[in-house]
Amino acid sequence: MAKKVAKKKPAPKAKKAPAKKAAKSKAGSAFMKALKPSEKLAAVIGSASIPRTEVVKKIWAYIKKHNLQNPKNKRNILADAKLKEVFGKLEVTMFEMTKLISKHLE
Repeated sequence: MAKKVAKKKPAPKAKKAPAKKAAKSKAGSAFMKALKPSEKLAAVIGSASIPRTEVVKKIWAYIKKHNLQNPKNKRNILADAKLKEVFGKLEVTMFEMTKLISKHLE
């Protein structure tokens, strides 16, 4: 006699969690507000008013172009003459950098 093979029931479908709406960035958010750099900062990134996020990008581009990262610890930045005017010291961490830059934005 042939045994009957029980059919497997399909696994119950998991209920989908309600989709979260993607957070839309507001045109007037604080990060996107154009800020004017001080004279010392303008010597590094230019004098045009730009958002804070773009300022940080331009500073990093300057750091990489002039090879100003500490070779032993890449999180530290070794300031040249222009950046020393902005930072106020010869070596800063990348976390300090944003705090020091914010003092030069209006």
